[in-house]
Amino acid sequence: MPSCCSFYDKDAPIYTMSRFLPPSKVLDNVLIKNSIIGDGSNIKSRSRVENSIIGLRSLIGEDVVIEDTLMLGSDYYETMEECAWVPGCLPMGVGSGSHIRKALIDKNARIGENVKILNKEGVMEANRESEGFMIRDGIVVVIKDSVIPSGTVI
Repeated sequence: MPSCCSFYDKDAPIYTMSRFLPPSKVLDNVLIKNSIIGDGSNIKSRSRVENSIIGLRSLIGEDVVIEDTLMLGSDYYETMEECAWVPGCLPMGVGSGSHIRKALIDKNARIGENVKILNKEGVMEANRESEGFMIRDGIVVVIKDSVIPSGTVI
């Protein structure tokens, strides 16, 4: 039975874009459940990722919990020299000890250590763009290129 589409039809090629990224690196005692991890990501020890999508070049520190979240990752890798140009030198990604639930994290976000993005109060709408995030329909959206300082509770 012929198929309507074929990836091997030379008269109707399907193109993709290679990124040439290294494979993702997952360290000791990491739990990944019902999730997709993008190429070039780095997940450090004792972290847990459940029901989430982790985008390209994502950096996730130690003892991080990410649940029901879409994290878009980073446009590029950042060296420590490049990080030093950003006040406070908070690297892109999620810092150690953070807990994120039901959030959308846009590209190149910098989330510090021990940050809690949980929306425990169940806020449905909030415009906190000056603080790097907003809440829409109860979902916390961390804005592209935002910095969420260490210890922040949302």
